[in-house]
Amino acid sequence: MESKHSLRKSTLFRTLLILLFMAVPVQWAVAQLTLSTPRTTLGIVIKQIQSQSKYQFFYNDKLSTITVDPLSVKDASLEQVLNTLLKNKDISYKIEDNIIYLSEKKTENSNQQQVGKERTITGQVIDAKGEPLIGVSILIKGTNDGAITDMDGNYKVITKSPNPIIIYSYIGYRTQEIPLKEQNLVNVTLMDDTQVIDEVVVTALGIKRATKALSYNVQEVKSADLLTNKDANFINSLSGKVAGVTINSSSSGVGGASKVVMRGSKAIDQSSNALYVIDGVPMFNLGGEGGKEFDSKGTTEAIADINPEDIESMSVLTGAAAAALYGSHAANGAIVITTKKGKEGRLSVTVSQNTDFLRPFRMPEFQNRYGTGDLQSATSSVEKSWGNKLNSANYMGYDPASDFLQTGVVTTETVALSTGTEKNQTYFSASAVNSKGMVPNNDYNRYNFTFRNTTSFLNDKMTLDISANYIKQNDKNMVNQGTYSNPLVTAYLFPRGNDWNDIKMYERYDTTRKIDTQYWPGNMFSAMAGQNPYWITYRNLRENDKDRYMLSANLSYKILDWLSVSGRVRIDNSNNDYTKKLYATSNSTLTNENKDALLRGSFGLEKTTEKQTYADFMVNINKTFKKDVFSIQANVGGSFSDMLQNVFSNEGPISEKGLANIFNVMQLDNTKTKRIQSGYHDQTQSIFASAEIGYKSTYYLTLTGRTDWPSQLAGPNSVKSAFFYPSIGGSVILSELLPIPKQISFLKVRASYASVGLPFPRFLAEPTYKWDEASQSWLPKTHYPMTDLKPEKTNSWEIGLTAKFLNHFNLDLSLYTAKTYNQTIDPKISPSSGYSTFYVQTGSVRNKGVEVSLGYQNDWNGKFNWSSNFTFSANKNEILELMENYENPVSHERITLERLDVGGFGSARFVLKKGGGLGDLYSTADMQRDSNGNIYVNANGEVASNTQAEDIKLGSVFPKCNLAWRNDFRWKDLSFGFMLSARVGGIVYSATQTYLDYYGVSEATAAARDFGGVVVNGGDLVDAQKWYSVVAGQNGIPQYYTYSATNLRVQEASIGYTISKNKLWGIADVTVSLVGRNLWMIYCKAPFDPEAVATTGNYYQGIDNFMMPSTRNLGFNVRFKF
Repeated sequence: MESKHSLRKSTLFRTLLILLFMAVPVQWAVAQLTLSTPRTTLGIVIKQIQSQSKYQFFYNDKLSTITVDPLSVKDASLEQVLNTLLKNKDISYKIEDNIIYLSEKKTENSNQQQVGKERTITGQVIDAKGEPLIGVSILIKGTNDGAITDMDGNYKVITKSPNPIIIYSYIGYRTQEIPLKEQNLVNVTLMDDTQVIDEVVVTALGIKRATKALSYNVQEVKSADLLTNKDANFINSLSGKVAGVTINSSSSGVGGASKVVMRGSKAIDQSSNALYVIDGVPMFNLGGEGGKEFDSKGTTEAIADINPEDIESMSVLTGAAAAALYGSHAANGAIVITTKKGKEGRLSVTVSQNTDFLRPFRMPEFQNRYGTGDLQSATSSVEKSWGNKLNSANYMGYDPASDFLQTGVVTTETVALSTGTEKNQTYFSASAVNSKGMVPNNDYNRYNFTFRNTTSFLNDKMTLDISANYIKQNDKNMVNQGTYSNPLVTAYLFPRGNDWNDIKMYERYDTTRKIDTQYWPGNMFSAMAGQNPYWITYRNLRENDKDRYMLSANLSYKILDWLSVSGRVRIDNSNNDYTKKLYATSNSTLTNENKDALLRGSFGLEKTTEKQTYADFMVNINKTFKKDVFSIQANVGGSFSDMLQNVFSNEGPISEKGLANIFNVMQLDNTKTKRIQSGYHDQTQSIFASAEIGYKSTYYLTLTGRTDWPSQLAGPNSVKSAFFYPSIGGSVILSELLPIPKQISFLKVRASYASVGLPFPRFLAEPTYKWDEASQSWLPKTHYPMTDLKPEKTNSWEIGLTAKFLNHFNLDLSLYTAKTYNQTIDPKISPSSGYSTFYVQTGSVRNKGVEVSLGYQNDWNGKFNWSSNFTFSANKNEILELMENYENPVSHERITLERLDVGGFGSARFVLKKGGGLGDLYSTADMQRDSNGNIYVNANGEVASNTQAEDIKLGSVFPKCNLAWRNDFRWKDLSFGFMLSARVGGIVYSATQTYLDYYGVSEATAAARDFGGVVVNGGDLVDAQKWYSVVAGQNGIPQYYTYSATNLRVQEASIGYTISKNKLWGIADVTVSLVGRNLWMIYCKAPFDPEAVATTGNYYQGIDNFMMPSTRNLGFNVRFKF
């Protein structure tokens, strides 16, 4: 039954079965068969009969192992073959249309028992997810009475057996036997057969491989796992479900870009984010990384445009060997997404509606019992909240979470249709996502339209698969973190003795200028470009409007049963308009205007065009030799990838002669407008090959190789034009080879090695120029040209074990080590006069770790089901080399780099050192201390800071390990699930908390005032304001605002109930669910969510600078399936 098992999970096969059963040409019934088989098993002969005809066999699995005599017939009828084959065997057969039922012959006693009143038994067969199963074999044990389920999983069988036992069997599912008494309606849930090991998963380039043959780790996630708790960016729904993958959701909010890193950060300068692949075609994110220190502009990403309802499954390739066929883009791993196709059968319509309500999940603790003022200053401050304690007469009770942030709402509506015949299938979907964020006037909208058609012709030898996608997406005021145009800055710091209601009317009419102007008394927080938070949300507008379309075609031709060719092409184009509108009287720091305030407003328009074209061609071989002793699956081909980006922008103040707050480029002041045109054009040609060789279905060897010709090497003096990336792996099925305990049904060991790449920066090998605004001319860039570029390679080793045991458990264990070297970095050292920058290829980073996935699934009589999955991953990141004894190409001096500052915030710096990690955060400031190391407190009870301190290591922002435990329960039509996730180790830094303390609005400062001061050196009491004025604020001391990132949360939970169409007059199956995400932070010491990030770049992870709080989502789903 091995070939049957290879079709497990194929929804196309399910539908094909029933269509074949219902629409078989008459000539099939008189098929002429020619067979020549040695002494073998019945199952082997049945395979050959099926290959020469359109007949389908249904029988008990144990019959397939029965030995049959040699058979040699030519142009024989089916009856002749079966009579000869089953001669002297206790097996009977029955032919109904093109279905052949095999069963053991009844004994005399059983024949006597088959006398009874005729009865009709009906019911429905579904899988664990509630989906109907098409083509399930239903047999009355000991008889030839049987049936198959229809398109809705329904069946009807007629029998005269007085005490029938019904056998339900289906490929890839556990066979069930149910004895009947008086009931005539039997509904059954078939569970996945964990013993079936010939599962097929989608790997690199969309190539399907048998799971048991893989020499590397591939984890598959089904569509249902993404849709139960839906996210506008479905990548966030993967968090915790896959071992070895760290997913940090974006603080940009709904639709924001997520940071996805597999098996640790590898690159010093280049991206460490995973590669996304749609139906075998890479999808590159050409957008930005998001704001860091000042710019608060949020960002989305290309993959966030995909409608999760269109996804059939995802294969997560965490290791380099798994993604090796992507060559120079393989080092960071890949997420391979397979989208839905149409299915054979009558029209199927699915309608779903999802509504989520959003509230802040983790926020700082604020105080509202001390009022506005500065008791340490002779002139009272209008900004700080270091005033006197409030009383009932002047208490304001302001709280940013309830007074400024609102309840966000996300609604998603989707309609999907599927229909088709044997030769033509069509799929169509339309979806709308509409969101109102927690910050006022923050919107996100996305509209998806998908069409896909699959057609086979030329006697099913040729298949054409075409699809078209259109996405309309727009967002307004997407903010992640930073101080400019971020309403949280002034909303958090708003003086606690002031009346919040007073500034809600954020603009007032100026009778002199005859325009509305910003109302912000005292021009508070001007040093931070502070503005009225409502003015920011309604009068500092940043909007994106994107149109994107994707067109793809895949044509394949089957030359022989074992040989085929295929080619595909995809065009992915998008046009995005970004507008920035700053109304008159906005803060002038935000633009090029030099006056105190913008007189008439400022306008920016940025048009971005992105075009991605991909094409490949493959020759595919899948053949067995010597009666299934040897097998080979090979693919040879080439690909072409072309990426183009053009950006054109105008930004400046409205001219003095222009109309205030009328935003278009004609109004801009020509002398102060900044005009930029930039872009690039990358191209890569590649050839690749892979081969998987099997022996006795026990030993497997996998080889791959890819050569890339990237355009980055196209410089006039480049030494190399191409790089080669190989991989090798092997696996052994020990359960087929060795006598092992019967409790272990499957055991495999595997190992692999790969040498793959990271794409290095463009323009390194050729001279480039930049536009100089002052001289209005092109000037040559002054970086030293690199002609002998080396590939930024990652050499990765992986060993692993896969086991299925005790009938219900499955285990996958992986150990890996990966070294990424020849990294292109800017050591920030000038080589000589005439060159300001030169790049070196010396950096080396190692990641090593472990991944564990343990699963459990059990079913009790089809009524109750429990599935559980635990994932664990740990990774250690280490810098092996920055730059050692490197020869300056100009001066020829030897240079060694011991320290490299790559960014940070204030005195909190990401500093790279040999032996350290890419996530190491240091402080370059400390308190002034005496000779004993104690904090120095002068006679006035004051402390001071030392901003020239040597590096003080705070820790790493990377976790030591990540864990998640997911459980799903189903009892009849009721389902319930939850997932706990945890991160252990690592640190985070909150710049937000430093400002809250400095301005006196944090609960910590109020508690210190209540106590009478801050205790230092174990006994000295320092006035609270004197203490926080030194340790906090922009020039604060980071070690006092560094927190453990360890956290434990209830990440997901859902409860749902399905009402079958049988109870709704056959109209539709209806599922209603309550869902939630980030429901409860069980443990966390940080004042913000440690798992949220503002940027997808390598650094600034773990830094909070007025970051938008992550959200707690509560909502409901309704799904109709017609």
